[in-house]
Amino acid sequence: MTDDSSPKGNGPLDGRPDGQLTSCDPNAKPTTVEDEAALERETLIDFPSEFPIKIMGPATDAFINDIKQAVDGVVPGLPESAWKERASGKGNFVGLTVTFTATSRQQIDDVYRAITAHPDVKMCL
Repeated sequence: MTDDSSPKGNGPLDGRPDGQLTSCDPNAKPTTVEDEAALERETLIDFPSEFPIKIMGPATDAFINDIKQAVDGVVPGLPESAWKERASGKGNFVGLTVTFTATSRQQIDDVYRAITAHPDVKMCL
């Protein structure tokens, strides 16, 4: 038995004769366009689609305003009716739900990133 890890055979995971990696190679780096296309294929959501996101954090006006501004940076112009607030039993925390018409997986990911960048977010679903 040898420790030779060079590609052998003619399968799809093998290196090409010119030394380039094939797209099936685990070491190959996909382009951004390929990444975005793969994300769109992986989702089970048909776009456009109504998409709710739930956020939990401290029950302060500053937190609520910060989250609304973060979402507005990605999905501008949402009406106030897109937002629902629910206070926790003791009133220390608030649950926010924002529902918007998602046009792509990338947009949903961007909204999640904008929300979770806030240091006071306890949970985002």
